[in-house]
Formats: sequence, C-alpha cells, structure tokens
Amino acid sequence: MKAWCRLSGMGLLLLLLAGCGGNDDGTEAPGEIEDEAVEEVAEEAPAPPPEPQVEPFSEPVEIDFEATLRSDRRLMVEGESNLPDSTRLLIVVERELSGVRWQSRVGLEEGRFAAGPFGPGSGLPDGGYRITVNLPEASVQPLSVRQRIGEQGEHLSGPLVSTSRHGLGQVASSSRRFLVGSEPRRTTDQVEVLGVE
Repeated sequence: MKAWCRLSGMGLLLLLLAGCGGNDDGTEAPGEIEDEAVEEVAEEAPAPPPEPQVEPFSEPVEIDFEATLRSDRRLMVEGESNLPDSTRLLIVVERELSGVRWQSRVGLEEGRFAAGPFGPGSGLPDGGYRITVNLPEASVQPLSVRQRIGEQGEHLSGPLVSTSRHGLGQVASSSRRFLVGSEPRRTTDQVEVLGVE
C-alpha cells in the first residue's frame, strides 16, 4: 500500500511539473526557443572562407654564405638562400682546436641573412673554424614556412638536405672551414683564409 501511495504521489508531482512549462496566458516561458528558430540561425551563419592554396617548395635547397673578420677579430656571417622568407636558421661557429662554439638564430628576409659578431670580446685566436648554417626541423618554423616545406620538411630536396638526427623530418645544412690568421697555413683541405679587414 505504501509503495502504491509513493508511486501515485510521484505521478502527481510529474503532472504538476509538466504543467509549469508556460505562462497562464498560454504563451511560452521566457528563455525558451523553438527548434525551428535554432535551425534557421544555423543555416544563416556564413561558411568560413577556404584556406588559400600554398605552393609547396619544389627547388633544391641552396644556402650560400661568406664570413668576414672585423677589426676587433670577431666574425660576421652573411649569406643568402632560396628558402621561403621568415625561415629560421641557426648559424654555428666552432673553433676546431677547442670545440668552443658560438651560435645565433636568424630569420631569412628577402632571401638574405646576417649574423654575428661571433667570438669572445678579445677576438678570435688564429686557427681553424667551421661555420655551419642549419635549417632546423619544420616544427620550429613559422606556419607560413611549414606550409611551403611541409610539416616534416617533406618538400625539401637537394644535396644539402638530410634526415634529422631526432627523427623529426628533413633538415638542411651547409658547412665550410675557415682559417683565421695573418698568414696562410699549409693544408690539404679546401679552406678559406680570413685576414683582419
């Protein structure tokens, strides 16, 4: 008997709640929107504009650079590349004898880049140096560059291109040796000799 009373009490409560949906005059309560109105609003919203098509980078990667020794015996590196503008490059100067390195991150603007000065305040000691210009993984590049070279650098090609050591796609690198000093040294390697300007 108690169970039947509970059920009939709940039924009565549900009927009362169902009757609370509108106002006394038969209009809808404020805040309620008919389904048809929602559908009309959804149909009227404009579609987002299509993303512009970006042409993939299709040329072999070219990176060319030169180094100059300033009067304070610090090194400047300037160069050019056919990579897209805003490409981030990493320039590394390493002294061969000690392995000491200096590096700088630069952006490519109108096909050109410049970095430096490299070396201690007292100037670079005489000796051999290796200068490397690196194109890091696509994941660190701006969106406009990634759209051209690919999310994994898959559109990169040419002899300067290789697979990243970390498995993050393709990268590019150009490296040359330079000798700093007032007199040329005997060497069988292909090397450029820099004197103080």
